[in-house]
Amino acid sequence: MDISIIIPAFNEEKKIGFDVEVAAAFIDEEAVLGEVIVVDDGSNDNTAEEAQNATVPSAVKRNVIRLDKNRGKGYAVKTGILASKGDVVLFADSGTCVPYLNALSHIKRIRWGELDIAMASRRLKDTVIHLNRSLKRRLLSSFFRLVARIITGVPNRFSDTQCGFKIYRGEIARELFGKCKTTGFLFELEVLLRALKRGYRIEEFPVEWTCDLDTRLRPGSDAVGVLKEMFQVRSIIKKDKN
Repeated sequence: MDISIIIPAFNEEKKIGFDVEVAAAFIDEEAVLGEVIVVDDGSNDNTAEEAQNATVPSAVKRNVIRLDKNRGKGYAVKTGILASKGDVVLFADSGTCVPYLNALSHIKRIRWGELDIAMASRRLKDTVIHLNRSLKRRLLSSFFRLVARIITGVPNRFSDTQCGFKIYRGEIARELFGKCKTTGFLFELEVLLRALKRGYRIEEFPVEWTCDLDTRLRPGSDAVGVLKEMFQVRSIIKKDKN
């Protein structure tokens, strides 16, 4: 299989159908073999049903995985990636914040063997922001970046580790996420640090980005938990021997 698109979702019944249809249309229009995997992270609404009822071209495989309870975004993404079959794996947040065409050139580079991981960034010069986050969230994001660099040692060249749109060589994604222990929002930081230790080729790329105002992350109220998880990521990476 050429590509797997993973979409984690928690109480996203109002938009998950559109997310699935856009992802499936991208696969179909690019004439590749692909699958869309939705992982419902223990939603208490009709997220799974809406994902299953979305209109998907017959050539595109759809897999809706429903977790028995809310286990965290990191756990949901890991579940989807470990279930994937694609030579290339793309993880995208619900809300379709980034057009899939933005990923096309990096998908090709990964398939050609030129790159292992590509990460969308909202901070690069050529990125176009159609609807931005609030000033408070932007300031908290800048503070997070500084603290993450101090606590975990993530290199400063990575401008946006938390943007929910990333592309991986399939076997590398399944290897890294198979070892990932972070179940919350900072799973991307752990996976990046593991990838750096293994010497994988990683690049950021600019995108067109539209903020999803209906986000499940509340940076202010979740700050203490995020800080605690950051120290946990540092401990996990220090203990990583392979």
